[in-house]
Amino acid sequence: MQTNFTLAQLADPDLAEANKILRACVHCGFCTATCPTYLLLGDELDGPRGRIYLIKDMLEGGKPATEKVVTHIDRCLSCLACMTTCPSGVHYMHLVDQGRVHIEETYRRPWHERWLRRLLARVLPSPALFRLAMVGARLARPLAILMPGRLRAMLGMASMPVHAPSSDDRPQVFPAGGARRKRVALLTGCVQRALAPEINSATVRLLTRHGCEVVIAEGVGCCGALAHHLGHEHDALASVRANVRAWSAEIERRGLDAIVVNASGCGTMVKDYGYLLRSDPEWKDRAATVSSRARDISEVMAELGLARPTRTTGQVVAYHSACSLQHGQRVRDEPKRLLAAAGFGVRDVPEGHICCGSAGTYNLLQPALAERLGRRKVGHIESVKPDIVATGNIGCMVQISRGTSIPVVHTVELLDWATGGPMPSALVRAQST
Repeated sequence: MQTNFTLAQLADPDLAEANKILRACVHCGFCTATCPTYLLLGDELDGPRGRIYLIKDMLEGGKPATEKVVTHIDRCLSCLACMTTCPSGVHYMHLVDQGRVHIEETYRRPWHERWLRRLLARVLPSPALFRLAMVGARLARPLAILMPGRLRAMLGMASMPVHAPSSDDRPQVFPAGGARRKRVALLTGCVQRALAPEINSATVRLLTRHGCEVVIAEGVGCCGALAHHLGHEHDALASVRANVRAWSAEIERRGLDAIVVNASGCGTMVKDYGYLLRSDPEWKDRAATVSSRARDISEVMAELGLARPTRTTGQVVAYHSACSLQHGQRVRDEPKRLLAAAGFGVRDVPEGHICCGSAGTYNLLQPALAERLGRRKVGHIESVKPDIVATGNIGCMVQISRGTSIPVVHTVELLDWATGGPMPSALVRAQST
C-alpha cells in the first residue's frame, strides 16, 4: 500500500511503525474471509482491509477521528484472525491499537459512552471493585429490562457467582513438588480472580506437581490489556511498567525460567511488553526480557511433559481455541496434545478460527454483535456433542457458558484433575443437576 507520511511525521516512532505496517498491505482481501464482523455485516469497512484504509487516512492526514471511523474501529474485536490469514504479514494488532489511541485523543464520545468506558477501565482490572460492582448489579437486575443494550449486557453478568479472594493469589512462593525443574512466576489476573479463582489454584497445583517453584510476585497487577484496547494508553503503560518492575526484580533476585499466564488475552499483552516500551530507554530492555519469558500455561506444560494420568478420564472435550491464543500467540496444538495425553477425547470445533464474541470488553460494548457470535460459536460447539468444553481464556469461558448447559472449564483444570487434582467445579455442578 502506498503511503504519504511526511518526514516530520515519520520522526514519530509510532507513525513510523504505522507506515511500515501499512506499506506491507497489498490489498488482497484474504483477511475479509476470516473477519467475524465482515462475515456478519458484509460491509467492507467492517473488515480489516476497510479499517486499514480508515486508519491510514486518519493517521496520514493527522485528522481527528470522525464518527464513521469510530463506529467501524469500535466494531473490531481485535480477534487477530486477519493476522493469521494475511499472506503479507501485516501486523494489524499494532495498527488498530494505534488507531484506538488516536481516537481517544481526538474524538469526544457522547457522555454516556465516556462514562461506561471509564467505568470498565476502572472496575474490571480491580478484583475488589469488580466484586462490589457485581453485588450492585445483582440489586439492579430487576431493572435490566428497562436498560439500554450495553447496561443490560453488564447486568446480565450478575447471575454469575463471585468468589471471595483466594489465598493462592497472594504474593508468595509455592515450592516445587520433588526436585525443582523450573522457577516460574504466575500472573494471577483480574476478573478471573473474582469469577474463577479455581483456575489459578489448579495452575499452581499442576506446576508444582510437575517440578516448578511458583512465585506470585509482589507488585504485579493488571496486565494492562483492557485499558490498552480501550485506547487508554497512559493507564495501560502504567500497568505495564508496574509489572515489568516487579518481575524484573524477581528475575534479578533469584531468576525466572518463565512468566506463566493462564488467561490468553493477558498472555498476548505480556508478550508485547517489549514492543510497547520499545522507545523508552529506561524500560525497553527490562520489558523485552519480561516478554521473552512470557509463556502460556500450555506452552510450559508442553515443555515439561504431562505426568501419567492418575485417573481414567475419556470424556469427549470440545476444545475452543481462544483467539488471543491461536491468533495472538500462535499457540494452537499444545493444549489439544496435552488434553489427549491426559486421556480425553479431543474434538475440534467447526469454524474454530472465528471469535466467540467475548474479546475483552467487546461483549459489553457491542452486545448485539457479541450475542450473534456467541450463538454461532455455541451452535458449532454443540454440533460435536461434547461432554465438556475446554478453553484457555476466562472471557471465552464466560461467553460460551452463558449459551450452553455443557460445562465449560479451563484447560488447566482438566490437566490438573487428570494428574491428581480435584474435579473441576463446573463438572461437579453438572453432575449434581
